[in-house]
Amino acid sequence: MLAKEGSPFVFTMPSAVLSELHYLDKQAAGNIAWKPLSESHTQKTYLIRSLIEEAITSSQLEGATTTRDKAKAMIREGRTPETLDERMIMNNYRAMRQILGHTEERLTPEYILALHKILTEGTLDNPQAVGRLRQSDSIGVYDERTNELLHDPPKFKELPERMEKLCHFANDYEPDYFLHPLVKAILLHFQLAYDHPFEDGNGRTARALFYWYAVKQGYWLMEYISISSEIKKAPVKYGEAFLCTETDENDTTYFILHQLDVIRKAINGLDEYITRRFHEYEEAERLLTGSVRVRGLFNHRQIDLVRDALKNPGKSYSFIGHGATHGVVHQTARTDLLGLEKAGLLVKRKEGSRIMFYAPAGLRERLGAL
Repeated sequence: MLAKEGSPFVFTMPSAVLSELHYLDKQAAGNIAWKPLSESHTQKTYLIRSLIEEAITSSQLEGATTTRDKAKAMIREGRTPETLDERMIMNNYRAMRQILGHTEERLTPEYILALHKILTEGTLDNPQAVGRLRQSDSIGVYDERTNELLHDPPKFKELPERMEKLCHFANDYEPDYFLHPLVKAILLHFQLAYDHPFEDGNGRTARALFYWYAVKQGYWLMEYISISSEIKKAPVKYGEAFLCTETDENDTTYFILHQLDVIRKAINGLDEYITRRFHEYEEAERLLTGSVRVRGLFNHRQIDLVRDALKNPGKSYSFIGHGATHGVVHQTARTDLLGLEKAGLLVKRKEGSRIMFYAPAGLRERLGAL
């Protein structure tokens, strides 16, 4: 990995880095520790939730503005994006799903270009820039407040060779010493963002590349976390980690430490989310199975929907949205919702050509009466 003047990027392994890597080795690889994620019937639900979260926040880091609820509904129901911001989010979601299906392959420049095309199609000011290396040196990273140039990336004529070297590094041809897989994933993120090979969409592509390599190396939990959610909480620190590296003799330790902290916080956030959802699921299950007569009547997807409906009176559900949320086919989703309607726990309405289901008022009382 080289800076634009040809000098190498360097890093050190202080105790803070080693401590974080040890923690992440225990938490993000090896045996599944969380009970909900160890059960195959709930894994799809949590994975889809994570992919949606990463798609939304990664897009927001690039300037997308739309409500989270509207974005989630668009993805789950497969609705065609109506705005540029929605298109960006949908592209990110599709790209995240795509990379998780290609972790067995070696990285090539062609694959990075294809990934960039998925991420940016229909969102760039210059449509010709989609899936193509930038064709000029007019691209830079500027301070949004002062318009000061913060990073002047390598010349565009150097990009094909730099892309080849990036893939060479990713495919384990070098270095000839052991490099911790998560450090390598972080450095791939850093290098692509540093090279800034595209007119736009560099950050999204760099973060997707991090996921690709981390999952490829067996860090299965990375599929379930959103690093962009944590970066978005403190975007200035994200930018500073890049700047500190460039202003301190290409020392990437700053960026490595920042990203390890981001990953730990994302895992902690997932832990809190799973714990909360599990308790909510248990409450809904208790309400649903309190009667001997109805015990075993509802599956885990139906219980999860009821739990959500208890929190969101009047919320609407559809066959497409329910199927996308849990990763099941249309017929399964249809059976689930119609079963809940038959039990009096959802109300069905026809809206144009669509059938929608709503959480009724007094849902808790209805559950108690079953």
